[in-house]
Amino acid sequence: MFSIARTTLSNAGRRVVNPSMTGIRSMSSEATFDLTGSFKTHNLDIAPNNEITMSKEELIGHFKLMYTMRRMEITCDNEYKSRNIRGFCHLYDGQEAVATGIQAAFEPEDSWITSYRCHCIALLRGGSVSTVLAELFGNTGGMTKGKGGSMHFYSKPDNFFGGQGIVGAQVPVGTGLAFANKYNAKPGEKMNVAIGCYGDGAANQGQIWESANMASLWKLPMIFCIENNHYGMGTSIDRHSSHTDYYKMGNHIPGIRIDGMNVLAVKEGMRFVKDYCGSGNGPMYVEMMTYRYHGHSMSDPGTTYRNREEIAMTRSTRDPLEFVKKTVIDAGFADADEIKQMEKEIRKFVQSEVVKAKEFPLPEPEALFDYVFAKDLTPENQESQKHIRMPDYAKSFWS
Repeated sequence: MFSIARTTLSNAGRRVVNPSMTGIRSMSSEATFDLTGSFKTHNLDIAPNNEITMSKEELIGHFKLMYTMRRMEITCDNEYKSRNIRGFCHLYDGQEAVATGIQAAFEPEDSWITSYRCHCIALLRGGSVSTVLAELFGNTGGMTKGKGGSMHFYSKPDNFFGGQGIVGAQVPVGTGLAFANKYNAKPGEKMNVAIGCYGDGAANQGQIWESANMASLWKLPMIFCIENNHYGMGTSIDRHSSHTDYYKMGNHIPGIRIDGMNVLAVKEGMRFVKDYCGSGNGPMYVEMMTYRYHGHSMSDPGTTYRNREEIAMTRSTRDPLEFVKKTVIDAGFADADEIKQMEKEIRKFVQSEVVKAKEFPLPEPEALFDYVFAKDLTPENQESQKHIRMPDYAKSFWS
């Protein structure tokens, strides 16, 4: 079961610097926040800053984005139970601070690839609530035109390369993206980085070790990011991994553990990691200490291998949304009533996006074979093949 000791890193880094103590008025447009205890490092002589200064606009923007993610994933839960979403569906609620903090630290040119728990990353990288939901509904308005579904979001113009349905398969691809970023870098300039996000359940896979070896040999700007939500599917980390300090798994490769429930810590930590890897120092392992509220997928109730009290305790003491909400209020950027109004507007917006997503039609059957054969390297210049035939329903066993 979930050990209380594992929350130490998260709880230690949750002290907000009192604006009056730093000489900043409570109604100032920016404030400085204490991150002491939010980081642990491995094989590093330097570390992220223990303070971060943020503007009112930035912090409230993070809150609104994270609340939109939360409402979108709750909507996915409801629509799945109503059978409007079918197949696999892995939700991200509880882990919103990880994606939001990474995005805040990165440039649009940095490459991002992740696991099948990818709805919220898709929202950050080229998507909208309506295009994410339309994809889940299997409609043509989806990010991959209804063909990818929950696990296969993708947006090359936004340097988002999925959504991978196979456990751990994104990491070698991410290493290839890092190789491309180094290859295309201009001499004397920092490289764009690549990040491959995967769960603790994938952390011991051979393909990840092989990728780390190549990334280290060639000093690639690759970030191996373990989103440690403490359960690989339904198995706790203590039962599935002999080494649970995942940020140390790279052996000689430097690593850092970050409080993944604190968006401020994630932002500052990933700023540090991006700067390190992009400066030609090679790869880094990053362990995000986080937690998922839902089960592994919608078919998993999430309560057979952990109890409801554990989930409730995490919600009450470590919830990333409640933390950023309190931080906004303590900094004097908004009061409780203003926060409630923001939440009301976001709930209304998400519901309007659901309606919009359902208005798109389903793909035509002929679209099944689009983008299978290319005439040349010109985008979308394709050709049909005579040997590809639609099913002969008249001869079907089920006709």
